[in-house]
Amino acid sequence: MKLTIQSLLPDASISHFVHSFWMVENKTGNDIPGTILPNGMMDMTLMKINTKNWEISIRGLDTVSSQVNIAKDVRIFSVGFKLLAVEYLFGDSIKEVLNGGKTIPNDFWQFDEIDTESLEKFQKKVTQKINSISIKPIDDRKKKLFELIYASHGAITVKELSEKVFWSSRQINRYFNQQFGISLKEYCKILRFGSSFKDLSEGRLFPELNFTDQNHFIKEIKKYSGVTPKELSKNKDERFMDIAAIKKLPTQKND
Repeated sequence: MKLTIQSLLPDASISHFVHSFWMVENKTGNDIPGTILPNGMMDMTLMKINTKNWEISIRGLDTVSSQVNIAKDVRIFSVGFKLLAVEYLFGDSIKEVLNGGKTIPNDFWQFDEIDTESLEKFQKKVTQKINSISIKPIDDRKKKLFELIYASHGAITVKELSEKVFWSSRQINRYFNQQFGISLKEYCKILRFGSSFKDLSEGRLFPELNFTDQNHFIKEIKKYSGVTPKELSKNKDERFMDIAAIKKLPTQKND
C-alpha cells in the first residue's frame, strides 16, 4: 500500500489552456502531510474519500506555499490550467480565491465514474469537454501576451511584454489584478519559480531562468517554498506535491 502520484501532459489541441493533469491516491492507511507550492496555475480538482461522492473545487493562484493533509483512502484528480482558461473556459475572475479555493457544482462538466477510473480517462474526458465548448474568439493581445510569458517561463519584464503586445503596462496590470488578484510582475516571478521544478526535481540546483545570480535564485526559491533549493530537490517523503508530480512528467512538448 502506498502513495501514488501520476501526471500527464495535455494534447496539443488544448495546450493553450492546460499545463498538465495529475492524480494522487493515498493507500498507505494513514493521513499524509503535504505542501502545495505556487506554480502559476489555476487548479480544478476532483476529490473522493472512500465511497463518498466526488467533490469538485477550483483553486486560484498561490503566492505562498500551503500545507495540506492527504487523507487516507483519498483519490484526487486535478487539471492545472493556464490563465487563458480563466476567462475563456470559466468566464469569471479568480481573484477572490487567491491563495484559496471554492467548491463548484458536482455536475460541472458531467464527470462520470468511468472518467475517474484512471488518469488517462480523466484526461480524455477533460480534453473532449474543452474541445466541445464554444469559445469566443481569443483577444489577440491576450493570446500573444500569454504565449510570450509561457515561452519565457516568466523570465521576461513587464516593459518587454508591453512593447511586444502593444498593450500598456498599466492596462495589463489592471487586467491581471481584476482577473487573477496579482500583478503581472508577481505572476512572472511565480511562474519562473514553478518552471524551476523540473530542474530541481532532477537535482540541478543552479539558476537557468534568468535569475541574477545564485543568491538571487536561492532567495526566490526560499520565498515561495520556505526551504532551500537543495531541500526542495531532495523532496523527502514526496512532501512537495508539485515536485513529485512534475518529476513524473515526460519531457515537456508544450510550455
